[in-house]
Amino acid sequence: MGKGGNPNFLTLETKEKNVKSYNVEEKQSIPVKSEFNGKLAFAIAAAALGSAFQHGYNTGVLNNPQTLIEGFIEQVLIERTGASPTSTTVTTIWSIITSIFCVGGMVGGAITGIVAEKFGRKGGLLLNNVLVVFAVIFMGAAKQANSYEMIIVGRFLIGINSGLNAGLAPMYLSEISPVNLRGAIGSVYQLVITISILVAQILGLGSILGTADHWPTLLILTIVPAAFQLVTLPICPESPKFLLLSKNKEIEAQRALTWLRASGSVQEEMDEMRQEYEAMKILPKITVKELVSNNALRIPLIIALVMMIAQQLSGINAVIFYSTDIFKGAGLTLQAATYATLAIGGVNVLMTIVSVILVEKAGRKTLLLVGFGGMVIDTFLLTIALQFSEHSIVAKYMCVFLVVMFIILFATGPGSIPWFLVSELFSQSARPAATSLAVSINWIANFLVTIGFPTLQLAIESARNEKQDYGRNLSDFQTTILSVKSLVASKLTCKYGRLCSL
Repeated sequence: MGKGGNPNFLTLETKEKNVKSYNVEEKQSIPVKSEFNGKLAFAIAAAALGSAFQHGYNTGVLNNPQTLIEGFIEQVLIERTGASPTSTTVTTIWSIITSIFCVGGMVGGAITGIVAEKFGRKGGLLLNNVLVVFAVIFMGAAKQANSYEMIIVGRFLIGINSGLNAGLAPMYLSEISPVNLRGAIGSVYQLVITISILVAQILGLGSILGTADHWPTLLILTIVPAAFQLVTLPICPESPKFLLLSKNKEIEAQRALTWLRASGSVQEEMDEMRQEYEAMKILPKITVKELVSNNALRIPLIIALVMMIAQQLSGINAVIFYSTDIFKGAGLTLQAATYATLAIGGVNVLMTIVSVILVEKAGRKTLLLVGFGGMVIDTFLLTIALQFSEHSIVAKYMCVFLVVMFIILFATGPGSIPWFLVSELFSQSARPAATSLAVSINWIANFLVTIGFPTLQLAIESARNEKQDYGRNLSDFQTTILSVKSLVASKLTCKYGRLCSL
């Protein structure tokens, strides 16, 4: 796998004693068996909880209080114009509030490489929390200031924060991990996302913070993971790979690695990083343009981008969105269906934990193939089951089962692997640029789903209503015919004293 824009790269590798990329397990010349320890766990928690939590929490936080925030928007417009706004106007503003988060994510993803190289992985994560503070100020003061625009600004800022987190955190986690635990530790980012989405759904319930008075509190709670990271991450070291390969600080890199491994026996890993550093000396830094133009880098880039696009276009958001309606169709009350949807979030968390264990045993490719392939079959069967769900009890419960299976299949591989796969496919010189591009593509796909799904949903509902109207009109026509027949029959009975058949 190539690492640079130099067309003679493979020849140079041969001259340098066949130096290879050291970022993927299969290409490690010296297998390192490092044990999990408390300090490494602390660093993982500091990086993941403070970053992935922002990503997941702000993805799911608006679901439950949607009606309340739309009511706030309507109230603001009435006070400003003196007239009641149309539902289209309110829906448009709500769509902007929702989708601007993804736009911010695109911006954050695009500058990930620059921030990662200029400030470091750890430094970039810490600096990124400044955006959270400003976002909380805007969103928290929006109701008092009677301004929905402040919510839009706050969502945009927290989107930039989440976009940066989506690139910096998996990069940091991958670079501090022992080779034999890299996949499992890389999956932690997605695990925290699923946990934070579930937390946002629970806190957004009407019995907790999903009320007219407390929904601003729901938005500003995003400051909590930022505060946690600002307290804990400074205790942890910078990425040893960044210190050695990007800054040429060998002593600091060895100290960082010794801290992370809780052991002084880090010579083998240091030797590997030195070999990669020597290989990097003959290569320039890789830009996005070189990623696209270099044949050796194009294949891993396509793999990384396709995985990111497939994750977002898999339909996971649509299935979660429709889960409440499916459960209601199965005979559950609205409240029971809401809690069943929360249970789906719990299943997502549980299966992501399972994927952390499986990823090193079953392998990345196997989990991705099983996950995506199973989801294709599952959605096909779900589509069929939905067609019969109105008239069949079996079909209703089959829909519930298929929704649960869809979540399980997504969580076991497609949900977590794409985030750390980029760091594994590219060497240190190409990793920042590749991460920026991959994360940006992920957020663009997320934005397209966010914008496109309501339109698709409206088209489906419109077609369904037309079908129902056609059935209702047909039924009315048949009723009219029967009424005419009855009327004629009664007239004939009155005239001839008997019922004539028509």
